[in-house]
Amino acid sequence: MYSYPNFKSPSLMKPTLERTTMSSDPLLQPYTIKHLTLRNRIITTSHEPAYPVDGMPKDLYRAYHVERARAGVALTMTAGSAAVSRDSPPVFNNVLAYKDEVVGWLKDLTDECHEHGAAVMIQLTHLGRRTRWDKADWLPVVSPSHHREAAHRSFPKKMEDWDIERIIKDYVDAAERMKAAGMDGLELQAYGHLMDQFWSPLTNELDGPYGGSLENRMRFTFDILRGIRQRVGEEFLLGVRYTGDEQLPGGFNASEGLQVSHLLKDSGLVDFLNVVRGHIDTDAGLTDVIPIQGMRNSPHLDFAGEIRSATGFPTFHAAKIPDVATARYAIASGKVDMVGMTRAHMTDPHIVRKIIEKREEDIRPCVGANYCLDRIYQGGAAYCIHNPATGRETTMPHEIPKAAVKRKVLVIGSGPAGLEAARVAGERGHEVTVLEAADQPGGQIRLTALNERRREMIGIIDWRMAQCERLGVKFHFNTWAEADTVLAHEPDVVIVATGGLPHTEVLTQGNELVVSTWDIISGDIKPGRHVLIFDDAGDHAALQAAEVIAKSGATVEIVTPDRSFAPEVMAMNLVPYMRSLQDLDVTFTVTYRVETVEKRDGRLLATFGSDYGQVHKQRIVDQVVVNHGTLPLDDLYFELRPLSSNGGAVEQHDLIAGKAQNIVTNPQGPFQLFRIGDAVAARNTHAAIYDALRLVKDL
Repeated sequence: MYSYPNFKSPSLMKPTLERTTMSSDPLLQPYTIKHLTLRNRIITTSHEPAYPVDGMPKDLYRAYHVERARAGVALTMTAGSAAVSRDSPPVFNNVLAYKDEVVGWLKDLTDECHEHGAAVMIQLTHLGRRTRWDKADWLPVVSPSHHREAAHRSFPKKMEDWDIERIIKDYVDAAERMKAAGMDGLELQAYGHLMDQFWSPLTNELDGPYGGSLENRMRFTFDILRGIRQRVGEEFLLGVRYTGDEQLPGGFNASEGLQVSHLLKDSGLVDFLNVVRGHIDTDAGLTDVIPIQGMRNSPHLDFAGEIRSATGFPTFHAAKIPDVATARYAIASGKVDMVGMTRAHMTDPHIVRKIIEKREEDIRPCVGANYCLDRIYQGGAAYCIHNPATGRETTMPHEIPKAAVKRKVLVIGSGPAGLEAARVAGERGHEVTVLEAADQPGGQIRLTALNERRREMIGIIDWRMAQCERLGVKFHFNTWAEADTVLAHEPDVVIVATGGLPHTEVLTQGNELVVSTWDIISGDIKPGRHVLIFDDAGDHAALQAAEVIAKSGATVEIVTPDRSFAPEVMAMNLVPYMRSLQDLDVTFTVTYRVETVEKRDGRLLATFGSDYGQVHKQRIVDQVVVNHGTLPLDDLYFELRPLSSNGGAVEQHDLIAGKAQNIVTNPQGPFQLFRIGDAVAARNTHAAIYDALRLVKDL
């Protein structure tokens, strides 16, 4: 049995391991593969949060994985996926496994995770056609055919024998680097990448030993596995994360996927299978493999269970398993041996510790917003929509320390920014009061959650309300805060989180004739019969309003000045909207800006032009809906500024450096004043919550 050396945190991890062994919870039972005993059944599967620096998993990358190891996860699988070859340039910021310098960085990560009791693996890949030729070294994209992948648009070179030979060697060399880093094993990626481009008849048009029959199409995989096994020995664990059914006409189906599963098991080269289902060559396909909010939880779990039942082989699985109950069922039912809660751990890295401590109600819920993955597919780093400490572990705390001095904190507003401010201030040990004009908390999240497909978003609010209740935060609803109200509370700190209101006065004529997306989503104004939506924000609100209007039976046209519609919604979140809106026959018109609206024979005449030239169009409609973000609701803030000690000012250098705010411009001012979220400017939920965390954590 593998033993880890010298725990750094014996006060946390040794009791954790002992309690895990004694527990009857299926999730907390150990599991052994070969020599390696995993301390429980919960893993984070390989994923690339895009935190590397120059392709190396440096301090932030290490801190991200160590946070989850410290909190009890059995196995943290890094990289999704690490590139083995130079002609597999990452399309986002992946680990570069083809560089020798990666060994030192991965060894630091592995050693520290081991010290906290977690096993560590990595996922290796060659992207094949799932990348672009104009990245990194500008080498041709390669694949077993010339067929382009829709998502990344590169036409690949059809591989030659020398391409195959060198890439096999690249895999083997990369595996040796992973062993040198002290890792417990690795898995090869085979869904949507080069390996299963060989498997699929849709993407393999090679002749001879690597094309044709299934056995020939699998040859590339087994050549790699044999090479790796010879290089790393028998104790280093090897697995394959693969699609067992492409779910594409002409692709390999579940029957062939089962054959693949048996071939992998029977080869004697593989120690575990990691099964998914579907294809990722389009945004829609990717979203079905990795579902988002409003889509079914654990959609491929039964399929993974069928593979495990048929092969009797160690089986891992992850795909929208967002909560402990689903994960527990996956293990208790025997469908899989290890269950991945990967996005859930981005939301709350301390899931396992909270299970052990019987605090499941304190687990911050993954709401399936998919802000994390959508950001990386647009070239950004992965951030959780409502845990801004994820991906910022070197600067932001997941657990809030107590303050040295208790203060009275007054928060105005109970949207996501206000509630986060109240929660963090409560964790700091302050006396916290929240004033809210509405009769319930939530702010704009309440509007979002009116969409049945996005109702999980209310978890952002419900969790914070529960935490605030635990911390003794006082709430006053139906309370309109004015300066006298604030002063009556005698606060030491006032945080204005009043949000904003829709900004619709954006036309050169006819602003009084339009309504806002909020009017439609809330139901305050009924949809017309022929509706034009002018979307100059590109966010969810326009699409959500369009869906409400179109479902009423109206015709809908969305006009945007952008070159593509809804750019702020991003790829995977766009998929469910498009499935709905295309079915409802909504029309999209890009590169046009609505300029004027006027009454015409009892209806409305909308005229729009273009930023690109002197062209105009006109529409006769019953209703014009404008989506142009919000304007801050900031009257109270400006009324309080002259009364405050800091005049509302923020020292940005200290804020960024994680230091307390100490500006004093008015020594007679009895309180510090800050504003956060949309009360500053229209942004998004993550920005609002991040505003609150990084300000209040140092109060």
